[in-house]
Amino acid sequence: MKAIVTIRRRENIADPEGSTIRRALGDLGFADVQAVRVNRTIELDLQGLDRDEVISQAREMCDRLLVNPVMEDFDIEIVA
Repeated sequence: MKAIVTIRRRENIADPEGSTIRRALGDLGFADVQAVRVNRTIELDLQGLDRDEVISQAREMCDRLLVNPVMEDFDIEIVA
């Protein structure tokens, strides 16, 4: 079973990579782009666990290593 973790900066935290991309898109003629936010996606392949265990382990991984709780939020999606 796979857990897909999407990690994003909190709204009140600046996203310098997104700002750089927005400026570059404007330079390329895409003037309608007002904002860009860059997220990270991590796919975790966890075998031999039921759905609740996968969610629990993925959440613990996020809490202990993958996510900076001061700057980031995350969502977990489970796929077969």
